[in-house]
Amino acid sequence: MKALLSCQVGGPETLVLREIPDPVPGPDQVCVAVRAASVNFPDLLMIQDLYQIKPPRPFSPGIELAGVVDSIGEGVVNIRVGDRVLVSPAQNAMAEKAIGDAGNCWKIPDTMPFDEASSLILAYGTSHHALKDRAHLKAGETLLVLGAGGGVGLAAVELGKAMGARVIAAASSADKVALAMKHGADEGVQYPTGSLDKASSRALADRFKAVCGRDGANVIYDPIGGDYSEAALRAIGWGGRHLVVGFTAGIPKMPLNLALLKACEIVGVFWGEWVKRFPKSHAANVAELMKLYEEGKIKPVVTERYPLVRGAEAIARLGSRQALGKIVVTMD
Repeated sequence: MKALLSCQVGGPETLVLREIPDPVPGPDQVCVAVRAASVNFPDLLMIQDLYQIKPPRPFSPGIELAGVVDSIGEGVVNIRVGDRVLVSPAQNAMAEKAIGDAGNCWKIPDTMPFDEASSLILAYGTSHHALKDRAHLKAGETLLVLGAGGGVGLAAVELGKAMGARVIAAASSADKVALAMKHGADEGVQYPTGSLDKASSRALADRFKAVCGRDGANVIYDPIGGDYSEAALRAIGWGGRHLVVGFTAGIPKMPLNLALLKACEIVGVFWGEWVKRFPKSHAANVAELMKLYEEGKIKPVVTERYPLVRGAEAIARLGSRQALGKIVVTMD
């Protein structure tokens, strides 16, 4: 089978497409004939050895996939050969076949396209866990979403609306803000790209405050970090919750006096570890996400598709931070 491989540390340009033997599932594992693998920020970090998980080389990028079950290992009882499934988290997803744990394998409806299925659990699972389990978002509260034009950001926008919140979408371009507004955001803010000096940071904080209103944001969803985190934190309301989801713009240095002055909480969101520690709660959340999908309240926004032979381009595209919604590598 063909697989996109990381054989050395480096950026997307170091990835190579090679023929390798088909994988064989072990006990409690499934082998899936991959139809689509979504591109996620950890893929870019892993190939550079910048992620907390460092798989041995050679490995294929890709931690989320959808396809058809090709074979099953000993002990698998909930999945059959021929089932349409998504696997998340997965390993080595950017290949024609991939192995996943049966416990991370979920059957998908016949009406769910493979590209959307491959983009569902990581983005929406992270955002759902963040808003529901960590922030305890309530109907009527104001939710400020940074990076609202990306995969997890758009998921947070849709889920925030489904939970009854007033959603403010903040993103780095007019196109991204418009996309978030199309998917339910009530207000939008475009912020500048690049590093912010003190004056620019305060000006952005003032814009966030103006759109959030007198009482500020009850919840801030922050997958961006960098200089944007402080500007957002300055717009938080009394007793608000600032969700630390990721750092695509770098790890921020937060003035903790703001947490004291606002009596707010800075809340870490490590969805992957939570899934390992609380698999039953994760399964319940996945069931909720499937129900929301079938009700039409959430829908992964796949805007770009690349064939496997151009998988490195897909990862580079994500790294450019110019993409809207989700990027998917397909095996067609």
